[in-house]
Amino acid sequence: MKIFVKIFRISGLSLLSIVSAALIYACASVPKLSKEEKQIIREVVKAPIPEIIEGKTGFATSGEHQIWYENIPPKGQSKGSIILIMGNGNDALTWPPKFVSGLVEEGYQVIRYDHRGTGLSTSQEKWKKRKAYSLNDMADDVVAILDVLQIEKTHIVGASMGGMIAQIVAIENPERTASLTSIMSSANVLDSELPPMSNEIVPKMIGSILKHGFFGSKKGQIKRQIVQKKILMGEADGNIDVKSMAETSLYNLKKRDGYKLLSARHHYEAILNSTSRIKGLQELSVPILVIHGIEDPVMPVSHGKKMARMISNTDSLWVKNMGHDLPDKALNEIIDKMISNFELSGKQP
Repeated sequence: MKIFVKIFRISGLSLLSIVSAALIYACASVPKLSKEEKQIIREVVKAPIPEIIEGKTGFATSGEHQIWYENIPPKGQSKGSIILIMGNGNDALTWPPKFVSGLVEEGYQVIRYDHRGTGLSTSQEKWKKRKAYSLNDMADDVVAILDVLQIEKTHIVGASMGGMIAQIVAIENPERTASLTSIMSSANVLDSELPPMSNEIVPKMIGSILKHGFFGSKKGQIKRQIVQKKILMGEADGNIDVKSMAETSLYNLKKRDGYKLLSARHHYEAILNSTSRIKGLQELSVPILVIHGIEDPVMPVSHGKKMARMISNTDSLWVKNMGHDLPDKALNEIIDKMISNFELSGKQP
C-alpha cells in the first residue's frame, strides 16, 4: 500500500511539474507591453471616461435573445446603410473607432451590435453543447436588427466569424443584401483542400489571461485586450492605438457588462458545426469583396483566396503586413476598397 501511495505522490508531482511548466511557457510567450504603453493605460484609467456610444441604441428580439445594437447616422446625405458583424467572442465595440467613423464620414449609416453572449446582449437560453446554436441562428440576429430598424437592403460586412455570418445572411436574404464584404474569413473552415484554422496562438491567448487576470483589475483587463491584439497581429508589425483601445476597454468595463470570455467557446462550436457556403455564394449576384491579411496567424489567407477564385462578382484585397485584425495603418486602404465595392451595387442592372 505504501508503494502505491508513493507512486501516486510521484505521479502527482510529475503532473504538477508538467502543468506548471506549461503555464510558465504560456505566460512567457505573451507579448510584453512597453513602458510607454503601460503609462498610457495608467493615464486612461485615471482620466474621465470618454463617451464611446454616439448613435441611437436599442434591442432586437431574436428567439430568446435580446440583441443590443447601435445605429450611427451618416455625415451628410445618406448613401445607404452598413451592418458590421464582429468575430468570435467579440462585441460591437471591438470594431476600431477609426474604421467606424471612416464609414460614417463617407456618408453611410453604420449599425454595429453585440453578438449573443457578449456586451449588453442578453438571453434566457442556457447554452448547452448538445443544443448549441449555429451560425445560421446568429445570422437571424442580424435580420432581427434590420427588421427593427426597418432597413430593407443593406451592405453586409463581417470579420472572421462575422464574415461567415455575413455570408449566411446574404445567401438566405439576397433581396436584402446590397453587397457583401468578407474580411479575414472563410467559406468553409473544414475544407480538406485548405490548411485548417491555426491553434498556434491559443497558448499565447491563454497566457495573456493567466498573466493579466481572468477577472482581474480593470487595468489588467485593459492590458489583456491590447496584448491579445498584438497576438492576433502574428508576424505583422505596426503601431497600436493604445489610448483608443484602453478608453474603449475601460468604457466596456465600467459602463457595460465587460468581457464574457466563455462566449468565445460557444461561438467556436457554432463555427465548427457550420458547413460549406461556396455553392450558396456562387448563386449570389451582388458585389462581393474578400479582404484578407497576408500574415493572418489564425485563418490562412488561402481561405480568402479560394473564395475569390470560386465566386463570381468578387473583388479582393490582400493586405500586406496584416494579421488577424484590422491594423490602423491599413484602415484607409480597406475602407476605400469597401466603398468602391458598395458603389458597384448601384450600377447593377
